[in-house]
Amino acid sequence: QVQLVESGGGLVQPGGSLRLSCVVSGTIFNIYNWAWYRQDPGNKRELVATLSRFGTTNYADSVKGRFTISRDFVKKTVYLQMNSLKPEDTAIYYCNTDDMYFNWGQGTQVTVSS
Repeated sequence: QVQLVESGGGLVQPGGSLRLSCVVSGTIFNIYNWAWYRQDPGNKRELVATLSRFGTTNYADSVKGRFTISRDFVKKTVYLQMNSLKPEDTAIYYCNTDDMYFNWGQGTQVTVSS
């Protein structure tokens, strides 16, 4: 059974940084295009960043230049480095494939506030 386990969230001041991790188990990691999503209460889940199996990255305009998606094949982990955080980045962050193929994990809460 595939599991996606996100971690690394927390409370950070505006301008701060966080690195999120998503450990993938139960499947062949390197054949998928991976992605990070986020959702805050009352809004739809938003695609934040994608990383293709060939290494191509894409970002939502709202995070471009501030967030970086990466992966570790050995650890079967997808990362999201978030810099220059803004209050509007506050949300629960999830990882999944770029076509949302797997069941969602529990996500990790990111709160940006002074």
